[in-house]
Amino acid sequence: MGLTDLFEETLNYTATLDPNIPPVPQTISVFETNIRWVGGLLSAYELSGKQHPILVTKAKEFADKLAFAWVGDNVLPYNTMNFTINAPEIGTAIMQTNIAQIGTLDLEWAVLSKYTGNATYGKLTEDAVLYVAGLVSRLSWFNTGLAPQVIDPSTGQFDDAYIVSSDSYFEYLVKFARYTNNENPIFLDTWATAVDSSIHTLLKTTTVGDFSYLADQDDQGLIRHVGSHLACFLAGNWLLGGQLLQNKTIVDTALLLNDGTGIGPEDFAYISSDGNFTGGDPITPEQLAFYDRHGFYITTSDYIQRPEVLESNFYAWRVTGDTKYLDRALSAIASFNKWLPATVAFASLNDVNNFADGGFIDIMESFWYLTLDDPTHISLDTHVWNTECHPLEAPPALDKYTANLIPQKSFTPHITNQPRPAVSPIPQL
Repeated sequence: MGLTDLFEETLNYTATLDPNIPPVPQTISVFETNIRWVGGLLSAYELSGKQHPILVTKAKEFADKLAFAWVGDNVLPYNTMNFTINAPEIGTAIMQTNIAQIGTLDLEWAVLSKYTGNATYGKLTEDAVLYVAGLVSRLSWFNTGLAPQVIDPSTGQFDDAYIVSSDSYFEYLVKFARYTNNENPIFLDTWATAVDSSIHTLLKTTTVGDFSYLADQDDQGLIRHVGSHLACFLAGNWLLGGQLLQNKTIVDTALLLNDGTGIGPEDFAYISSDGNFTGGDPITPEQLAFYDRHGFYITTSDYIQRPEVLESNFYAWRVTGDTKYLDRALSAIASFNKWLPATVAFASLNDVNNFADGGFIDIMESFWYLTLDDPTHISLDTHVWNTECHPLEAPPALDKYTANLIPQKSFTPHITNQPRPAVSPIPQL
């Protein structure tokens, strides 16, 4: 982007950071810290021509603290840590970990192993993902081939049976396969099995607008006709993997999913040919009227600058070259400039359906996608992007990638009914 003065300023500041001296006693998310700090520092090192080894040093310092999330012989890390005393918070109300919080570490830590020469980093995170993938391949709820959302690192077992596709665990399966050029086929096999199962089990079409969404499946095996802004990453991820496997069905389905998304609410619901069960309150007359106009209705109205819709639009543009995706990006920018400006930044919104009176949320996220950049600059052929939009150098692609679907066996999960790990800074979510 040519912002070398800002880079130099940030580089000088980064060199002074000491993660062992946090400003206040603090609880952190291993997942969030990894994708921002470890991923961001390593990406900056590569993008700046590998001229500043201090960036690798700082990434290592953060990873060394995050490594305390692995306790004893546990192959799975806890996600919530006290960064001041280097210990996970095990005795708290929420001890479980979301599969995304386990599965969204291996890409960055593999890169860290590459530049430090220490294979331990990559092995810790890769073994954790392999454990979850292996558990799914042996024991899959209702033969779906999909991992339930919550797992307890202390037992190594799933603590619910709720299946939701809004987890970057699935995202990193294919990205890690691309980064390692399918060195271990279990990653791509697990991803392809999940996609195939999703198409056959969770893919729904709305009765208004013919929009395509992926439903949730709850602890009782019931389909819930709900979606979320988080889940909108699926279109882009399926485009990446579908292109990798040269699978037209996956690519075409991904484009349908992408056409059903836009800048909108945190959570929504819809009606398809098999009904409108959501597991929540029945649809109200007002929501039904909204659905009849738009093909979905709002269940949680916040817009907290999730990147997933724009991320999928980015991949749709890069994969297809269709300029309509550039137009969508420009439309999003126009909406940001119209509705999100606050005193010094872009704020989030309390209610996407009531811009005038809903008010702002005092938060601005760090992810803004570069759809309008030249596609040959940081190409999908040469880089893998982590879930926080940090590009990481990938080896030359293989001529062909293949994946085999994994046979499934059903099982009865251990359901604790404990609170699920937070997926949003908004408390009510």
